[in-house]
Amino acid sequence: MNAVIARTRFSVLDRSRTREGHTPGEALRDTVALAREVEALGYHRFWVSEHHGVPGVAGSAPTVLAAAVAGATRTVRVGTGGVMLPNHRPLVVAEQFGVLESLFPGRIDMGLGRSVGFTDGVRRALGRDKGDAEDFAAQLAELLGWFEGTSPTGVRARPAQGLRVPPFVLAMGEGADVAARAGLPLVIGDLRDRDRMRRGIDHYRDRFRPSPWAAEPYVMISGTVAVAGTAEAARRLLVPEAWSMAYARTHGTFPPLPPADAVAARPMTARERGFYESGLTGHIAGTADQVGHELETVLKETAADEVLVTTSTYDRTALLDSYRLLAALVHSRTAAARPDGRTGTGIPGPHGDTRRDADPARAGDAGEVSRNQ
Repeated sequence: MNAVIARTRFSVLDRSRTREGHTPGEALRDTVALAREVEALGYHRFWVSEHHGVPGVAGSAPTVLAAAVAGATRTVRVGTGGVMLPNHRPLVVAEQFGVLESLFPGRIDMGLGRSVGFTDGVRRALGRDKGDAEDFAAQLAELLGWFEGTSPTGVRARPAQGLRVPPFVLAMGEGADVAARAGLPLVIGDLRDRDRMRRGIDHYRDRFRPSPWAAEPYVMISGTVAVAGTAEAARRLLVPEAWSMAYARTHGTFPPLPPADAVAARPMTARERGFYESGLTGHIAGTADQVGHELETVLKETAADEVLVTTSTYDRTALLDSYRLLAALVHSRTAAARPDGRTGTGIPGPHGDTRRDADPARAGDAGEVSRNQ
């Protein structure tokens, strides 16, 4: 089973979660600092997210934040997980990614989602409503057309036209069908609902149509992975996010993350307690051995090409330790699976390595916490 992990890429999505007692600016700087750390650990990609009007998330402008991350790093691929396309004009999105790719050639990913604002008020402020998500397939086609120079308007997207920025579709359910019909890589979550995730992946693979952007299906599964010295310490990493999610489900607003120790002292209604306890279950969390076993199981079940780790917690030191332990786990399983016993550690090499043809970006080499062939 070591080979299952050894042939899989591992990447990171940081949602710039704000924390009680800390400013949004700190959250954004924490994201940039984490990108440097996970690059040194050899992760394949580092992505940032888009949220509007959410007290618990500072990342409202993902392409701006991606530029800061790319400027602070050298080798890790940088992208969005994702830009919510219904919130924007496709031309503007193409221009933004064209600028990013021009500044950081060969390192930019374009992760795209179909969600609109978190609340009715945010949607009104954006000039959008829930129905705009239904036009996602057309918006996606228009966006890709700006890169391909096929817009019927006669306008040319500068500097995007002619560039190849790998697109990924963030999806569940219907979104997986959009990704398949467009012939694009799929990012699917979450790990807490394995049956639904597997159905989405099967649907995607069954209906995939090759395109100029991807010759074959490519699946990235996403979710929380927490590794610590003990199972209890790993569970503590889950506590702040579980409480914030429970609060959001019962109060309609997503708050900053509290310290894990503070959660135990907070009163909860029975309904809140139910959401909170549910939020602690289903993730991949535990010691390195426990996480390794669980990762092998889910990768065997899904045959995923990549894992996008989306863990959020209050304690940033413990979060970084979790990423270090996960990187060590991947390197050890990779070494065990390779006949020469090498771990493949080191600085990632030049982009376009033909040993990584399954990656839509065709990027990276044996220095990553990723597929080592």
